[in-house]
Amino acid sequence: MKIGDFDLDQRVLIVAEIGNNHEGDFEVAQKMVEEAAKCGVDAVKFQTFKTEHYVNRADTARFERLKSFELTYSEFEELSNLARSQGLIFVSTPFDLASASFLSSIVDSYKIASGDNAFYPLMEKVALTGKPMIVSTGISNAEQVEKTVDFIKQTWAHNNIIGQLAILHCVSSYPVPSDQANLRSIQFLIENFEDTIGYSDHTLGIEAAILATALGAKIIEKHFTLDKNFSDFRDHQLSADPPEMRDLVKQIRLTSSMLGENRKQVENCEEGLVIAIRRSIVAGRDMSAGHYVDTSDLTWLRPSGGLIPGKEKVLIGKRLKREVSFGEQLSVTDVELG
Repeated sequence: MKIGDFDLDQRVLIVAEIGNNHEGDFEVAQKMVEEAAKCGVDAVKFQTFKTEHYVNRADTARFERLKSFELTYSEFEELSNLARSQGLIFVSTPFDLASASFLSSIVDSYKIASGDNAFYPLMEKVALTGKPMIVSTGISNAEQVEKTVDFIKQTWAHNNIIGQLAILHCVSSYPVPSDQANLRSIQFLIENFEDTIGYSDHTLGIEAAILATALGAKIIEKHFTLDKNFSDFRDHQLSADPPEMRDLVKQIRLTSSMLGENRKQVENCEEGLVIAIRRSIVAGRDMSAGHYVDTSDLTWLRPSGGLIPGKEKVLIGKRLKREVSFGEQLSVTDVELG
């Protein structure tokens, strides 16, 4: 999968999920993009919505809070430009159809939130843009994930769109208890879906994100904040602040480097050691010419370079043509073959 020029088959995509941690302050949002870039992430993600089409007004407290968090479309355009000027991929999660339409011209990829992976009109709207899609799988069992994926792919197929899809393991709790992170779901998704698999982390700390990388996640999304105590908004506490995000990036890059490739080979650093640590068949005691070699007459010593272990039969029962000393390498030319 590629998002822009970023090849997720070659490198783990680290996404700083800014979400609503700017709390409606555009200057804070700008600073968060700049700080995320300094941390070394690859992408920033926001949430774009018109509250009237997202939360019922009857849910007064939630409606008013989210309304205060809204950024304007023009501000999102500026944030997209800022992200790209910082070398970052720009992603946003739309929560209403109008916002999904607006984002098509400014995002490199869409994100579908866990709560909306069964909101089919929204997914259809996003799928029809042809942009890469990242879908979180919180509050979903395997059957729902399959239904979501099939819906997106059928939408693409019916409209002759060649789409790209990433599926993120996610547990929709804030924060997620460590014993319910269920990171093995990443392996399940890899085994059962042909799409790019990643992880959206809602746990405290960075350990889960690092472990997810080791399990094969190609996208790591972690909430990001300037300060865990910025306000009483719950997302700040489970978010990584700049020092933690820098450490997360460092550890994921190290983990990715250590994982290597899905094959077994002699590594470059080993090649010079082959002779030194392999063994040769050698004389296990002093023997005179004419002696008939028995298994008890042999031992195996480093370095290699002589007759390799496993070739003992070419010596056993054969008559020595010359005198040999303990520890001396033996070869087929040292015995009579008749």
